[in-house]
Amino acid sequence: MAKIRVTQVKSKIRRPQNQKRTLEALGLRKIDQVVEHEATPAILGMVNTVKHLISVEEVK
Repeated sequence: MAKIRVTQVKSKIRRPQNQKRTLEALGLRKIDQVVEHEATPAILGMVNTVKHLISVEEVK
């Protein structure tokens, strides 16, 4: 399965509670923090929810 690298690039301040919780579920707590996840449908759905706050790249 493919892996993706997710980086938080914008703040979660003044965002709806569901977006804050999604960032926490992805393991992102600070700006410029980077985490890697398997590209499962559940993770991709969470990424889609907060796509305006993060940047995503595929890991080879």
